[in-house]
Parts: sequence; structure tokens; C-alpha cells
Amino acid sequence: MTESPRSLAGRTLLMSGGSRGIGLAIALRAARDGANIAMLAKTDKPHPKLEGTVHTAAAQIEAAGGRALAVVGDVRDEDSVREAVDRTVDAFGGLDIVVNNASAIDLSPTSELAMKKYDLMQDINCRGSFLLAKTALPHLGKSDGAHVLTLSPPINLNPAWAGKHLGYTIAKYGMSLVTLGLAEELRGLGIAANSLWPRTTIATAAVANLLGGAEMVARSRTPEIMADAAHAVLTRDPRGCSGNFFIDDDVLASEGVTDLSVYGGPMDQLELDIFLDG
Repeated sequence: MTESPRSLAGRTLLMSGGSRGIGLAIALRAARDGANIAMLAKTDKPHPKLEGTVHTAAAQIEAAGGRALAVVGDVRDEDSVREAVDRTVDAFGGLDIVVNNASAIDLSPTSELAMKKYDLMQDINCRGSFLLAKTALPHLGKSDGAHVLTLSPPINLNPAWAGKHLGYTIAKYGMSLVTLGLAEELRGLGIAANSLWPRTTIATAAVANLLGGAEMVARSRTPEIMADAAHAVLTRDPRGCSGNFFIDDDVLASEGVTDLSVYGGPMDQLELDIFLDG
């Protein structure tokens, strides 16, 4: 993507998760502008199936030109979230942007979904997004570029989606309701709330490990498309950009970017993401 003249230089982002995948790509794009990025994540030590930790992500952010703060903690825990917000403000002098990136996935049908997994998805996806945004609000209210960006889909009431994986659908739509509700609740206060979702599957560990392995990865776009779309949203005036359920390639098209070959493709060889009708 052609570099945008709009910049996140000097802005402070707090992200849930972000040790790898889409979250890390968003953080690195912001870092190239010279942003400050704090990450609240559980991955303190290497995982046998997952690349990267919150510490390796912080090192990559600093190598890319940003300032980084790694906070080991759990977005499900109120004390962890409060600590992350407080440490971010102490380290960087304020807070401009919250990115609700952390998410758990289990596409099992209702009869096969263990309640432990159901609770995990609700607590990370829905409760975690609500809690992080809620805790950050007093600081976001002091910023002239305040955004809450949640990685969640448009609320699609086509019953096919709930019928395929009800537990996960409830959890992801709960994240989307955070966007819908905050955008209305905060209307006029200069704090934007938006969601961002990919048109296609994205080549992440979740896709590789849970959704189809190398074949599905080959049919996916790279995380950088979400990073570039997120950058475009987060550099817009929050007073004129709230309550949207953005799709990554629609955002880029609105920025004048139509050649998406750098991210993978062509479209007829890619896998449409879930929650989007063909």
C-alpha cells in the first residue's frame, strides 16, 4: 500500500494480545510512524505451536521505529487491565487508541462445544473488549484522536452463521455490540468506536492450526492488509468516523488503493471469511 500522509506519530496505542498475527501487524504499521504501543498479552514464554511472545513483539516494534511496553497479563482480569492502562499512561503520558485484538476461537457446533471453551470465548472476546474499552475511557476522553478499534465482524443476522458455530458467533457479535453501543454512547464526545473485519481469511496461526492448515493459509491474505486498513481508520478524525463495521479492502478502496496483489490473491483464489455472505 502507498504510505498515507496521515500519521500515528506520537500517538499511544494499547492493544490486547498482539504477540503475533494481525495484532502484531497493526502494531508494526503504527510503529513505522513512530507511535507508542503497549501490549497486554498472556504469552510471556514461547509456545510450542505459536510463534512469538509479548516480549519479542515489543522488540520488533522498537526495531520498526516505535516505542513499546510489554504488559504480561490477562484481558479477562480486571486488575490486569487496570494495570495495563495505568502503566501505559505512566510510560507514555496518555492514551489515544485502544485496539481490541485478543480473541479465542472454537467453531464447534453447540452439541460438541465444551462450556469451558464457551466461557473462554465469552470472557476474552466479549467481556475483554468491553473491559479494556471501559477502563481506558477516562484517558481516551483527553485525546483529540481517540479511537476504539475492535476486530470483529458486521452483525450478520443470516441464521447460517449462528447455525454453524453458535458459541463463537455469540462471542464475536458481542465484540461487535461493544462497537455499536460505544459509538452511540460516546457520540459527540470525540471518541470513535469502530470494528474492522477481513474480506478473506488471513494467514495467521489460528487459520493454520484450526481452520485448514497450509492449504487454507495459501488461500488467505497476509495480515498486512488488516494493518494498512487499521492505520487508515485510526488516522481519521474520530468525530467523523464512528459506528462503522469496516471491511479491510473496502477501507483501502476508499483510500484509493485498488491493487491488493501485495497481500495475496486474486480474489477468486481466496477464501471468504466467516460472517460474510458471498
